[in-house]
Amino acid sequence: MAGSTIDHLISVTVFLGALMLFISLFNQTIQTAILYQRHRVLATKCSDLLDNMLLNPGIPIDWGRSNVTPTGFGLQDPEFTQYKLSPFSLMRLQSAVGTLVYYNRTEQFYSNITVGFGNFLLVPFNEAINYSLASHLLGINGTYGFQLTITPIITVSIEQVQLKNPLILNVTVTGVGFPLANAHVSYCLLTVSKGDRQYPAYTIEHGSNFTDAKGSIILTFSNVEQEVSYVFIVYARTAGLMGMGYYEHVTYDRSYIIPFIDDFAEGRILIAHSYDVHNMGDTAEVNYNATLVILTEDFTLRQILIENSTGSLNYGQGKPYAYVTIPKNMRNNPGIFIITYRKSEQETGVVMMPWGISSLAFPVVFGDDPSNSEWVATDLRQVIVNGIAYQAKLALWSLEGYQVIG
Repeated sequence: MAGSTIDHLISVTVFLGALMLFISLFNQTIQTAILYQRHRVLATKCSDLLDNMLLNPGIPIDWGRSNVTPTGFGLQDPEFTQYKLSPFSLMRLQSAVGTLVYYNRTEQFYSNITVGFGNFLLVPFNEAINYSLASHLLGINGTYGFQLTITPIITVSIEQVQLKNPLILNVTVTGVGFPLANAHVSYCLLTVSKGDRQYPAYTIEHGSNFTDAKGSIILTFSNVEQEVSYVFIVYARTAGLMGMGYYEHVTYDRSYIIPFIDDFAEGRILIAHSYDVHNMGDTAEVNYNATLVILTEDFTLRQILIENSTGSLNYGQGKPYAYVTIPKNMRNNPGIFIITYRKSEQETGVVMMPWGISSLAFPVVFGDDPSNSEWVATDLRQVIVNGIAYQAKLALWSLEGYQVIG
């Protein structure tokens, strides 16, 4: 009798253990299924949200070309359809990378996209569209987090082989991990002229050629007989895609010019002495000559005259900053704002700023950091920004932080 009771107790214990194990396994299976479904919903939401950003221009449709705060978020160019984005709307997005720049003359912070020395894009922080506003306009505030990155598909890299007698440059065009053979290359060489003129003059030389089987081409400029400051701009086209690259060489970079976007609607740009921005250096005068160039249909750069394009900035005495304005009929055209500067006959340089993000193929990173998220869905689209081929990537994650509990 006692043995039978013990057997029953052991059997019940084993049964209860097996039942608990089964329930635990079943619970994990259910949770995994639910988690899979949530991830699938998140992936679908990511795709829909990316299309929503890229296939509508926002409200109002010209918010990227003005100072207004949009009431609907979208990046499509209002003059086109499909995946063609506005270079000006992208320019107004607050950068998720780069350190904010404060300029005490305007008492403002500036969203900072600077790609190496002499390549600036500084947008007033209070006019840049921030992540919180975009999340609210997209209807995902508090529910999902996101990061949007837009990067050029074609990479044009330029190497200086020889500086003078003659100037020799090596251009290499690559796609996503492979060279682009027989790509058509159009280029522009802007050299700062030496001389006793107060404001730095410059010359522009255009040309075109094709890359070899390795995606490279060697270009020689025999008219550069001595060391000068210059900027070399290249556009490469193949299979309906276009990319661009640039290379700068300056003979003086201790004091220089820094451009800031001051007013989008008015096309007004503030140019400041670098010492005044960084609050450093001795008294120094820098003369400048500003111009805007736009890409024409034959892939050459056309100069646009700007009023009051020349002047002097003096840190420590005189005026350390000035304003220049893009002509009204050219404000809706993407271009490159180029400023040549001069301290002395031998000490010159050149800086650039895109008027429209694609003009210098600047990348865009907008949104929050996904690195601490439990699971992130991503989706890609190939887009065109004023002719330049970009890849748009959206990373989306849930703010609920759900996971399988064992």
